[in-house]
Amino acid sequence: MTVTRSKPTLMCTLDGPLKPMVQARLGELAHVRFLDDVPAVDRREALAQAQVLLCLRPQLEMGDDWPPAPQWQFVQFMSAGVDHIDLSKFPSACLMASNAGGFSEPMAEHILAMALALSKKLLYNHHRMQQGVFDQLGDTGTLRGKTAAILGFGGIGRATAELLRHFDMRIQAINSTGRSDYPADFTGTLDDLESVMRAADLLVVCLPLTPRTDGLIGARELALLKPDACLINVARGEIIDQKALYEFLVAHPTASAGIDAWWVEPFRHGEFRMDHPFLDLPNVLGSPHNSPRAPGGGQISAARACDNIARYLRGERLHGLIDPAKTNMA
Repeated sequence: MTVTRSKPTLMCTLDGPLKPMVQARLGELAHVRFLDDVPAVDRREALAQAQVLLCLRPQLEMGDDWPPAPQWQFVQFMSAGVDHIDLSKFPSACLMASNAGGFSEPMAEHILAMALALSKKLLYNHHRMQQGVFDQLGDTGTLRGKTAAILGFGGIGRATAELLRHFDMRIQAINSTGRSDYPADFTGTLDDLESVMRAADLLVVCLPLTPRTDGLIGARELALLKPDACLINVARGEIIDQKALYEFLVAHPTASAGIDAWWVEPFRHGEFRMDHPFLDLPNVLGSPHNSPRAPGGGQISAARACDNIARYLRGERLHGLIDPAKTNMA
């Protein structure tokens, strides 16, 4: 007698152009349903009965339909950072994974673009030319042969290192284990933060925001940097003390900062706000936390999230697993 096992149900709370891709990549492994296709009166029950959940902003996407006792066994988030999600609302027994590395390539390009623009003083000289200053003999800078310290050596950090290697940069990396398959010149943990920051000509912050990294870099840590160091943050604003960074940049005009991740942003806080006028400083280059955005990038990141769900459904090793006790910030 042949026993046919029914496929698990996957509920996707995303809508729009990603739906065909999710169906195509996972339809053979799971019964794929989309929340916006379910009649409103049936959504809570449909969510409760799903074994797998794919979501981006679950509290907003499910709202009042959040089931009291869901059967979720695996939850895949579309975002790499999950600090905006209240992980305590999920079943304690279910596995959860972030989309770690889902946006690696566009973010690495953004980091490189910021590093080059700041090193070459492009924005600074652009503004001086607007004021009539044509400083043809003034030096700019270079990345070549210098040291990049990358805090957070997952997909984004490794993709960034790959680009920086083309400039013969030395790579010092920080991750959670102090080990990496990528051939960095040094790989350590946050216990090595002081020595890595002292060595940095370019400091790249792409760590997740967790209770341990919240406020990680303050006045003491910034004082370790070289006076002409460049700091780029594409992670979360809260990892760096806002007041301390502003005062460091004012006190060290030869230093610079590329800020893509801000302390108060519309996606997480409903507004954009700074407590200090960073954008008035000539040694700051800002962007509206759009480093992951690139043509086709949403499809690529969604495909990577689907691939991780496929690994779960096949019983394979998962990427980006979350430990709520070490992660939850919401």
